[in-house]
Amino acid sequence: MASDVTPATRELTRSGVSFTAHHYQVDDRRDVSYGEAVAISLGVDPERVFKTLVAMADGAPVVAVVPVTSTMSLKRLARAAGAKRAVMAEPRDAERLTGYVVGGISPFGRRRRLPVFCDRSVTRFDTVFVSGGRRGIQLEVAADDLLRLTGAVLADLAT
Repeated sequence: MASDVTPATRELTRSGVSFTAHHYQVDDRRDVSYGEAVAISLGVDPERVFKTLVAMADGAPVVAVVPVTSTMSLKRLARAAGAKRAVMAEPRDAERLTGYVVGGISPFGRRRRLPVFCDRSVTRFDTVFVSGGRRGIQLEVAADDLLRLTGAVLADLAT
C-alpha cells in the first residue's frame, strides 16, 4: 500500500529486513498514554510497543528507544551515552534531526545517523512495534533486527 511508504519502510526494505506495517487509530482515552492507546488499538501487549525519543547528551543528539509503558530516565541515558547530562531535545530540533514529525519519529530511516540506545527490555520479545514514520503506522519488526539495523546499544533506560 502506497501510504505505507516512509523513509523507515524504505530503509527496512532496502536492508532486506522483514517487517509488517500495522495501521491504527487512537481514540481520545485520557486514562492511558498515547503509546498505550496505540497498543490497545493494535490489540497487543503495551510492553511490546516502543517509543522513539530524541535527547541531547552533553549537547550531542542521541536517540532512545523505550517501552511506551515507562518513562525514560535521562540520568540512565546520559550514563549509557558516556555523558554527564542528558535533556530531551526541543521538538523542532528532534524533527530537524530525524526528518519526522514528533509523535511519528521512527528509529529507522532518520535524516541523520545518530547514536541509538535501546532499553534492555526489548530483548524479552521476538518482535516489537515501533513508529513507522508517521502517526497511524506502527512497524512490527524482530527485536534483533531493530538492534542490528540501528546499531543500538542496550541499556537500562526505563523507569
